[in-house]
Amino acid sequence: MSDSLHHFVEEFALAYEAAGIPRTAGRILGWLMVCDPPEQTASQLVEALGASKASISTMTRLLVQMHLIERVPKRGSRQDYFRIRPGTWSERVKNGLAGLSVYKTLADKGLRLLENAPPERSERLREMRALYAFFEEELQGLFERYERGKRKRKG
Repeated sequence: MSDSLHHFVEEFALAYEAAGIPRTAGRILGWLMVCDPPEQTASQLVEALGASKASISTMTRLLVQMHLIERVPKRGSRQDYFRIRPGTWSERVKNGLAGLSVYKTLADKGLRLLENAPPERSERLREMRALYAFFEEELQGLFERYERGKRKRKG
């Protein structure tokens, strides 16, 4: 792996580590984003990333469970091949949008609990609800525009 690819893979790993994913899993993701061919065996991942077989096995299992990568069969081979799961990035955005609804709903519940309280007591909940409602609506619209543009580019 070239120095620039190595640097990219490490940046990818650090970004995902900051999001709570183990660094080795982030390295696997980073490598699978740029490697050729796009499907890699566990042995190829060990070699490219300099990680142990056990670590690669554990982290690929985690990434498969998280629906970020998938196992791909190859005719005539008994080895597992891994690749970035098609559509995974759109799915992550959709899940993030669903997460916004959770927080908006929590704010709604809190507001119902405080409906007879002085307005200043529910101010924090109103602010929370307004923010999450705004982003839920705006981001949903952005995502829909992205999907329409993606279909146009394919069509």
